[in-house]
Amino acid sequence: MADPGDMEAGGRKFTHLDEAGRARMVDVGDKEPTRRRAVARARIRMSSETAAELSGGTVAKGDVFAVARVAGIQAAKRTSELVPLCHPLMLTSVVVDLEVGESHVAVEAIVETVERTGVEMEALTACTVAALTVYDMCKSLDRSMVITDVALWEKDGGRSGAWRREA
Repeated sequence: MADPGDMEAGGRKFTHLDEAGRARMVDVGDKEPTRRRAVARARIRMSSETAAELSGGTVAKGDVFAVARVAGIQAAKRTSELVPLCHPLMLTSVVVDLEVGESHVAVEAIVETVERTGVEMEALTACTVAALTVYDMCKSLDRSMVITDVALWEKDGGRSGAWRREA
């Protein structure tokens, strides 16, 4: 059996496993803080009737987008409490935007920091929790909603530099 610390994906080692294959938090103590930025997106598919109620601001539970934005921001700030091997980070900016389409809501989260490690997980967490909040506030209208296409779209900073998802 291969040494779990030597397991690779795409030519890179799994950084969250030690030589014995045990989970560990990556040591970032020797890295210099740099500006980091990540963008994540998700989509909530729903009936056109639900999308119309969101557009018109007539959802009985209140301002769905205001609550979802705050939920996403709060989630980004608490990512290290939710994802076990993430470092607690001092975030400098979290922006969560939501846009209604004909039968969906698009969610985008942009997270920034000046730290020793990236904010990809914070952006993905913000985006996902904002989408879950939309679902929660609209489920009485449409239980068939689907949260889909949660993905990292951009990251900047650190040793690996910039990365962009191809559209």
